[in-house]
Amino acid sequence: MAAPDYSAEKELYAFDDLKIGVKGLVDSGVTKIPRIFIHPPESLKNSQPENGVHLQIPVIDLKGFNETDGGREEIVNAIKDACETWGFFQIVNHGVPLAVMEEMLEGIRQFHEQPPEAKRELYSRDYTRHVNYYCSGDLKVRAKSAADWRDTLSFKAVDDHWDFEALPQVCRNEVSEYVKNLIKLQDVLSEILSEALGLTTDHLAQMGCLKSFSLSCHYYPVCPEPDLTLGTIRHSDPSFLTLLLQDKIGGLQVLHKNQWVDVPPVDGALVANLGDFMQLVTNDKFKSVEHRVLATPLVKPRISVASFLVPSAKDKLNPYKPIKELLSETNPPKYRDTLHGEYTAYYRVNGQNGGSALPHFQLH
Repeated sequence: MAAPDYSAEKELYAFDDLKIGVKGLVDSGVTKIPRIFIHPPESLKNSQPENGVHLQIPVIDLKGFNETDGGREEIVNAIKDACETWGFFQIVNHGVPLAVMEEMLEGIRQFHEQPPEAKRELYSRDYTRHVNYYCSGDLKVRAKSAADWRDTLSFKAVDDHWDFEALPQVCRNEVSEYVKNLIKLQDVLSEILSEALGLTTDHLAQMGCLKSFSLSCHYYPVCPEPDLTLGTIRHSDPSFLTLLLQDKIGGLQVLHKNQWVDVPPVDGALVANLGDFMQLVTNDKFKSVEHRVLATPLVKPRISVASFLVPSAKDKLNPYKPIKELLSETNPPKYRDTLHGEYTAYYRVNGQNGGSALPHFQLH
């Protein structure tokens, strides 16, 4: 039991002021994790497979999407089924070269494994900045639960234009090449998802849904007590779509039918998961689902890169609502007009500790 004068918030802010991240803790030789990282037992539970059957999320091959021999329809139907039943799937043959993916992961590893003094200048929680390095998530939110065993280097475009010269030298080239490839892929995925919704045009592109993205480059250091903490707490994403590049360590889990299902690394794959805004504009046809990352045991650190596809800068000024082509008398709109900024502001305070922020924006 914590001492009466113990303040999780005070301890969390004191640790954050050190600007060393979880990696700095590990490098100091800790064998017991600080209590600000200890999660309640109910957050750590890992459900067992029903009837001993292990579920597997779909792996979808995008090869042949632009061909006319029937392969396109098969891909669209597979994506549709995955979006309606899982909200999570992996894609292969997506056009991002394997070498670019591997070099991206290596570049992020090299950044995080620099000495603290080499990273300290970038350590900030001013999320208006183009480049940020920080530990765990929002401090006020984490003080109410527990901190994540994770460090993050984040990048975002300014008015949809990437300033690659602002990126850290140690990973600048790798991030630049990865971003250039994702810009091509986001247009392909926008087209596929529009078709999967039964829309005759790339409706999502016309709405500006998947026109910009930010990157969160996570480093999950090895943990001396992985059964007491989490790499990332249970949450859904406030994006339209999230694309995740992960290494071969594993630890990502998705909540499917009240069961935590592993999302195992697949060579050359990107993990795709729908965000809350996709569920909002599709009026619950496509599902945004909760997921988490387990802490990494004493083997080697886990590295991943999450790309959050969101509206472009100009489209963020327009409210989003359920697509009218998906509505009918028997399927009326379930959500009110919502600005993306309004949603993310609410999510930042209320949507990062389990439980969806979507109900707050439902019509009554």
